Amino acid sequence: MPIKNRFAELLPEITAWRQDFHAHPELLFDTHRTAGIVAEKLHAFGCDEVVEGLGRTGVVGVIKGRQTGSGRVIGLRADMDALPIPEETGVPYASKVPGKMHACGHDGHTAMLLGAAKYLAETRNFDGTCVVIFQPAEEGGGGGREMVEDGLMERFGIEEIYGMHNWPGVPTGSFAIRPGPFFAATDQFDIVIKGKGGHAAKPQETVDPTVAASQVVLALQTIASRNADPIRQIVVSVTSFQTSSTAFNVIPQQVALKGTVRTLDEDVRAMAERRLTEIATGIAQAMGAEAEVQYHKGYPVMVNSGPETEFAADVARKVSGDCAEAPLVMGGEDFAYLLNARPGAYILVGNGDTAAVHHPAYNFNDEAIPAGCSWWAEIVETRLPIAS
Repeated sequence: MPIKNRFAELLPEITAWRQDFHAHPELLFDTHRTAGIVAEKLHAFGCDEVVEGLGRTGVVGVIKGRQTGSGRVIGLRADMDALPIPEETGVPYASKVPGKMHACGHDGHTAMLLGAAKYLAETRNFDGTCVVIFQPAEEGGGGGREMVEDGLMERFGIEEIYGMHNWPGVPTGSFAIRPGPFFAATDQFDIVIKGKGGHAAKPQETVDPTVAASQVVLALQTIASRNADPIRQIVVSVTSFQTSSTAFNVIPQQVALKGTVRTLDEDVRAMAERRLTEIATGIAQAMGAEAEVQYHKGYPVMVNSGPETEFAADVARKVSGDCAEAPLVMGGEDFAYLLNARPGAYILVGNGDTAAVHHPAYNFNDEAIPAGCSWWAEIVETRLPIAS
C-alpha cells in the first residue's frame, strides 16, 4: 500500500493546521490553545468520545471501527509542546511568541495524527477501536508519565501503542526503526564542591574547590572509559562549571557542577549513578574539600517491543517501499513511559535535508505529512482488519 490518496487531498488542510500550530508554540503543560484546537477538530471529525485534561492538558479521541467484534484497542500518540528557543527560520508562519518555537517538529506530529484521525473517522475501515493521544510536555516535563498515571491505558483499554518522530537527514517520507533499546535514559546531576576560600596569592591558606572540581570533571570521564563495558553505550557530560566568585584574585568558597548521564540499560545507569557519587566525594575528600551530589533520574530508556517493531516496519515498507535500521539515539523520549505500560513501537519518518531538531533554523517538512498520516492510518487498518 503506497501513500493513501486521501492524504494527498488533505495535504493543504493538514499543512495549514501544522503552520498554525507552528506560529503559536506552547511549552510543557501550557498547551491550552493547541489542545483546544485538537479537541475541537476531533469533535468535528465525529470521534465517538473526546476527553480533555488527561495528564493535565492532554487530549484523547476514541474512534470505533465499522466492526468492533475483535474488541482490540490500539493507541496512536503525538506530542504537542514546543521549545524555549528563539526562531530563526524566516518562514511566513514563524513563531509569534518571542523566545518559543516548534524546534522539534511536534507541530508536525500533532497535525499528522489529526490528519490520520480525520481519515479514520471518515472510513472506519477496521475492526476494533483506535485511540488517538495528543500529549503535552514531552520536552522535559514528562507528559507521557502524567497521562499514564492519569489512567490512560486502563480507561481506554489500550493494548498496544505507536508513536512517530520526524528525523532530519533522512529522505523525506522514508522510515527507520529498531527493536529493543532505542532512545536513552536521560539523567541529570548537580555536584557542589565546598572548600575554603581566600586570597589567590595565598593558596596555602585555602582549600581550593576549583582545583578539586576540575579533577572531578576529568575523573568523571573514566565512568565511560574504565567502568562501563565498552560495547554498552554511556555518555557522561559536565555542562556547567560555576564558581562562587568572579574576581581574578579570589579563590572561591565553592564550585557548582551540572551535567547529564545518558545510558541504554538499567545496569549501566545504576553503575553510573554510584560511580559518579563515589568519584566526586572521594576526590573532594582527598583534597580536603567536601562534595554534595544530587542525582536526578529523568526519562527511562525507551524500548521498542520486538513483534510490534517488526509490524511497524512492515507497515512502513508498504507506505514508502523501505524501512531502514535506525541508529541508537542518546537523546531522550518520554514515549518511554507509554512503552513501559504497553507493548508498542516508535518510528522515525524522514524530514529531508533540514536543520537538526532543537536548532533555531529547524522547520518541520510538510512534504512528510502524507507518509506520516498513511503510516498511522495503516497501522490501524492492518492491525485491526475487517472480518470477511
